[in-house]
Amino acid sequence: MPSLKSTVHLAVAFSIYITLPLGAQSKSSAGSAQNPGADKARIHRIEASVVDMPIGGDELPLRLDLQKLMQLYKVPGLSIAVIDNFQIVWTKAYGVIEGGSATPVTSRTLFQAGSISKPVAATGALYLVEQGKLSLDENVNQKLKTWKVPENEFTKNEKVTLRRLMSHSAGLTVHGFPGYDVNDPMPTLVQIFNGETPANTASIRVDLVPGTQVRYSGGGVTIEQQLMMDVTGKPFPALMREIVLDKIGMTDSSYEQPLRPAQAAMTASGTYPDGKVVHGRWHIYPEMAAAGLWTTPTDLGKFAIEIALSKHGKSNRVLSEEMTRQMLTPALDEAGLGFFLDKDNPGQFSHNGADEGFQALLTMNAESGKGVAIMANSDMGIAVGDFLLQSVAKEYGWNYRSPAQGAFQMLVLTVRLQGAQAALQRYAEFKKSGSAKYKVEEGTLNGLGYILLSSGQTQDAIAVFRRNVHEYPKSANVYDSLGEAYMKAGKKDLAIQNYETSLQLNPKNQNAMDMLKKLKEMK
Repeated sequence: MPSLKSTVHLAVAFSIYITLPLGAQSKSSAGSAQNPGADKARIHRIEASVVDMPIGGDELPLRLDLQKLMQLYKVPGLSIAVIDNFQIVWTKAYGVIEGGSATPVTSRTLFQAGSISKPVAATGALYLVEQGKLSLDENVNQKLKTWKVPENEFTKNEKVTLRRLMSHSAGLTVHGFPGYDVNDPMPTLVQIFNGETPANTASIRVDLVPGTQVRYSGGGVTIEQQLMMDVTGKPFPALMREIVLDKIGMTDSSYEQPLRPAQAAMTASGTYPDGKVVHGRWHIYPEMAAAGLWTTPTDLGKFAIEIALSKHGKSNRVLSEEMTRQMLTPALDEAGLGFFLDKDNPGQFSHNGADEGFQALLTMNAESGKGVAIMANSDMGIAVGDFLLQSVAKEYGWNYRSPAQGAFQMLVLTVRLQGAQAALQRYAEFKKSGSAKYKVEEGTLNGLGYILLSSGQTQDAIAVFRRNVHEYPKSANVYDSLGEAYMKAGKKDLAIQNYETSLQLNPKNQNAMDMLKKLKEMK
């Protein structure tokens, strides 16, 4: 199955921070302006206790500061913007733009936002709805010109609509995109839709009745991109700059893929979990609406603040109050129009993002005015960012539930600190305890295995995947993952054996079919 992407030299100037006086949205709060030391003290507390976790038994709590955590996870650079009372109250940048570099990350260093591209793109689509160019609930084929969604038995009665594209409920395939090496030929969107060479993903098709369930689909958001281009006749980057980025003041953001040289010079380099730099520094994403935004935490903070204020009719530079309320209302389950919502925390809207070598997170509460944007040039960025977010939330007294102290993150930490066997022992303890806080599921060990696999620890990954097969012997997914690990280890017979078992359990597992074909051609 698709892997979870994800000693770094840190510059002497490990951290650079500024309290931003950038106008009404970005200036420091009154308290901070009168007492700059208050912000420094808060920042110090946040950094010093990024990991502060009780382990249980007679063991002392696990405590790590941010610098140690970044080193442990081989994250070269990270940048953050913290929002309080609907204002960016401080930003700070840590580390370097690339492992081994002496160039520090600053608050204006550009990172790939991954899937945070989606809510920004959704804002543009909703703007076009308000301008009468698009409709939320009509069949998108009514306005698509360059390509049409192929009709089939699933679309007989229910159609693919813009609302369903944005809420991942259109029944479309293709979860996400790996991007393209800087030296690879770039496919057109039509080639991506049809899964035609040189596209590196399968065709985007409806295989569930639209409107019946939420299933994440970057493929659907790429159709949204084409729809926006077809009704305006404009290239997507220029369109988004005109109708969203410039209106909000996101001056350091762009959907250009690849970036123009002047902006490319301001970027960080993507980094794999083993600390290696992505070839060419980053991948290129023609699937711009789904994964193509380059930006900074400051600009994401401006975006989140605009959406929150728009909901209350206090700033409507892109969307009206009524449209923003639709955006932040669940269309199905907890999926809004571009954002994911939290039924247990009214007002919370969020999205994470992951491109090759980059990860980011954005969360905001439209009622409390509190939020944070964190971006990192690493496939381990969210792992570090979740802990940092929890530390911010604790310092500011936010009502925010984070997965940072769950079983998965604890196991990743254990792997980094003590190795895979210690993590498997910890897993057994979590399972035996039945603790809701450290709940283990099929994805717990599977995610851990992929982190090990992408970190070059193939034998450890095999051990973890084998344990997961023992735990979930009826799951096609765990055999698929073990097959991938054996394939990477060069053990073709064992890889074939596990892919065949996966296919027996799930005859529709296309990945297993493709890998078996590849393996048998190699024999």
